[in-house]
This record gives sequence, structure tokens and C-alpha cells, in this order.
Amino acid sequence: MKRIEILRQSCLDKGFDGFLVANEINILYFSGAPGASCLLVPDGGESILYVYGVNYEQVKAEAKGFRVELVKREENLMAKVAEHVRALGIRRLAFDTLNVESYRAISRKLRGAAKLKPQGSIVWSLRRIKDMDELELMRRAAELACEGMKTAQEVLRPGMMEYEVAAEIEYAMRNKGSWGTAFETIVASGARSAYPHGGCVDRKIQAGDLVVIDIGASYRHYRSDMTRTFVAGEPSSKQKQLYELVKLAQEKAIKAIKPGVKASDVDAAARSVIEKAGYGENFVHGLGHGVGLEVHEPPTISPQSMDKLESGNVVTIEPGIYLVGFGGIRIEDMVLVSEFNAEKLTDDFYGLEA
Repeated sequence: MKRIEILRQSCLDKGFDGFLVANEINILYFSGAPGASCLLVPDGGESILYVYGVNYEQVKAEAKGFRVELVKREENLMAKVAEHVRALGIRRLAFDTLNVESYRAISRKLRGAAKLKPQGSIVWSLRRIKDMDELELMRRAAELACEGMKTAQEVLRPGMMEYEVAAEIEYAMRNKGSWGTAFETIVASGARSAYPHGGCVDRKIQAGDLVVIDIGASYRHYRSDMTRTFVAGEPSSKQKQLYELVKLAQEKAIKAIKPGVKASDVDAAARSVIEKAGYGENFVHGLGHGVGLEVHEPPTISPQSMDKLESGNVVTIEPGIYLVGFGGIRIEDMVLVSEFNAEKLTDDFYGLEA
């Protein structure tokens, strides 16, 4: 409930006396229970979770300290919320995100009784700083991803299909306690490794192929994200050279991380290494992103980012070089921004030769 109290205080500081949480991940963040459709947080008293029948019993069992309100099939969710907003005397209602239909529906029912204003930044100001409970879950999710990656290194060989490698990885993570994958597993081999989001298809891995493996585990709803690049067999001198370049770029970026640093400066620390080597045009994405309940969260680490890093951020650092027709190399780790430095949450073992 501490998060609810912080949300309340943030609303009061901005002149609001209620907050409507409609984004399902934000509801999970505040309630700890998946399956609710809305969360109404007044400036005092019980917060209300609105749940359709299919998830009602689960939410009642898992959400502690909330009033759980059943939404019947014939009821309009936003009409029901509006009734409670009126009954609670809420005059200025902030919300995180509402689609056009929902916004119009609640506005019609309120008829000016309360002013509505989007304030998603209030929630993100909380979610982007991970507390100790969240960090414990994320460390476990990172450990599970590392187990999957070690399995990839052990099983990868010429003649395997990309999906076979993915199956071994996902089984290893599940077998160690993962609740699922954080996103669709990427096993991109050969020329396909030059596609940053190459996915996983029915291609047979050939001797000498670069293989980019990007995986994540989910644990108690929190996610991890990790990439290693292997070679199915003996790496060539060019593959080794590019790999060491990407590794150096990542090391420079991690050394640049500390609270108060511009995210764009961290990106520049890695990008300058790759640009000086003549591969700037082949680093085709931002350096990283936040991770938490979602695999892509603020802050963003890119040349255009306006974010500054803060203690408690968990971000990915993932430089890459992608040469069409040759293949790609990416190394990605999850990093915790702590008070004085950066701490890797994923293991320090590296790839290249499988």
C-alpha cells in the first residue's frame, strides 16, 4: 500500500483529489494482482479495483487492502466508475491513460462533476525508480535469463534449427522457475543476425554463422533482457574484431553510468567507439531502455533522449553492429544505476564461440 500513499501525495501536490488507473500494468504495479480493469484511488479511504467476473475471485484473493468491485456483463465500466467518483466527492480526477471511447463515456456520466486530466507522468515517476522488493524480483529474473543463455551456449551447434535453440533456452528458464518469457525469444543466425529484431524461424544454423540470441525471463511479473552473440564453430578474424569492438563500446557506456548523467551522454560513450571504427551507420538503434514490469520502460538511452539517469533505474546497455549480408553482433546486459556507480544484474560471461 505504500505505493498508493505515494500516488495520493503526488496527486495532492498537483492539486488532484483522485486518480484513475486504467493501464493494466500500472494497475498491477499498485495492486500486485493481475486481472483488474480499473483502479480508482481517492484522496482518502479505500481504493477500488473494478473487475469483471472472469477475474473476480482471483483478484479478491490476491489484492490486499483494496475494495474489489464486481463489474457485471451488462454494466458499463466507466459509468460505474463515474458513479463512485461522484459519491466520493472527487472534483479533480487525474488518470494515466484512457482510450477515446472510455474518456467520452466517463465524461458523459460525470457531466462536469469532476474535471479530468491526463497525468501519466505521475505514475512513471514512481515506476522508473525500483524499490528493494522490485530489485529482488528483477535480480531473480536476470538470474533466470542467465541460466537460459548458458544453456544456449552449451547446446548451440551447426545443424540445429533456430527454434530448437529457442526451445532449449525457454525450457531451461522455466525449469529453474521462470513464470514465462519476457518477450518473444530471438535466435537470429547467419545473415539474419543483421536484423536487430530477427525473431526465430525454421532456419538451420550453418557452421561459422553468427547467432544473436536475445532472451528474457519473467518472474512474478518482472522481466529481464539479455543478449549474447555466438559463432556456431570457429569465429573468423573479422567476427572477432567486430565482437571486441561491440564489447568495448558496452564497457565504455557502463563506466559512464551514474545518477544525474544524461542518458544521451551514455549513448554517446558507446556510439563514439563504434563510429571511430567506421561502423556508425551500422549501429541502427538506441543504446538501451528501462526494464521492469514491462521489457521497455523509461528511461530511454538514445541520442535523442531527454532523460537523466537516477539511482534505482534499471536499464539495458546493448550496443550492436549490423552488416547486411554478413551478420550482426549485439551484447546486452541489465544494469542497475546505484548511488555511486553501475551494477550489472546479468552475468559477466560473454559469447562469440559456442
